[in-house]
Amino acid sequence: MLKFDTELFLQLVGKEAIAKREEIEKVVDGISAKGFKNIFLIGSGGTIAMMYPYEYILKSNSTLEVHAEIAAELMVMNNRHLTKDSVCIFASVTGTTKETVAAAEFCKSKGATTIGLVAEQGTPLAEAVDYCISTGHEKHSFDTFFIHLQLLTFRFIHNNDEFPQYDQFAKEISLLPQGIVDALEQFDSQAEQFAIKHKNTDYHMLVGAGNLWGNTYSYAMCILEEMQWIKSKSIHAAEFFHGTLELVEEDTSVILFKGEDETRPLVERVERFAENITNELFIIDTKDYRLEGVSDEFRKHFAVCLNWALTGRISVYLERERNHPLETRRYYRKMAY
Repeated sequence: MLKFDTELFLQLVGKEAIAKREEIEKVVDGISAKGFKNIFLIGSGGTIAMMYPYEYILKSNSTLEVHAEIAAELMVMNNRHLTKDSVCIFASVTGTTKETVAAAEFCKSKGATTIGLVAEQGTPLAEAVDYCISTGHEKHSFDTFFIHLQLLTFRFIHNNDEFPQYDQFAKEISLLPQGIVDALEQFDSQAEQFAIKHKNTDYHMLVGAGNLWGNTYSYAMCILEEMQWIKSKSIHAAEFFHGTLELVEEDTSVILFKGEDETRPLVERVERFAENITNELFIIDTKDYRLEGVSDEFRKHFAVCLNWALTGRISVYLERERNHPLETRRYYRKMAY
């Protein structure tokens, strides 16, 4: 597969990420024993998008109070739920995202307990939080963050006496990276053909829901817009029929992210509409991939990790076909704003 080292992925995500389980559980267990009132999931851009799946998972699987907040907005909104009894979780690959670092310092000043997911220790975010969970490297950081957020989220739910299956769940997470690799190999040619066909397409609609809404939002904004300078719109499947449907024409590119949680029928409704209008409907359905050893019970949660990895195959082929490196920027961190 283009620009994909299977052995490296399995080492970083399949071994090193999973090896953080004990550390993560120790952090969560200590916080749970101390007691807390609510959980804040905080990020900027791709990392707030990364938090949305876990906000959905917490809301649909637990009575724990949860808030997903954009770091910069949290700083100015005077959120009355944020107190010394809050647990605030942040993520930043570089550990230098200024809005996220400022929000971590702000939450800590309120007396909240803070947890940071970063690539490297010693970075500003790592230094700002009470507990730092580091990947040790930037490569495959998002894939690793998703694994760590699974463990964090479900350990909190388990400690709230709402997820007795946690031990089995955590064991099956260790099988997920190999399942993802198998799925990538199955999907790779589809990703390449999509990129070849759409290298000059100047607008895409991306539709998702439930725990895949964050990935939908992120792929449209952080990949297509930021990294490829392609106009796109992320649309929640539940809202698609309240405006956006009027813009679909026979040549409109519509990309559907189909997961396996309770919101799947919402995406299927969009699918039924779109297949009658456009000739450019592309579906990424996590149900198409086996995930050897993973229970049906847990597949809907792991769809977040799988979908993220699958979309990454499209990205590398778009980069090649458009001769536009994913690292190229015009403005982001290139000028003052």
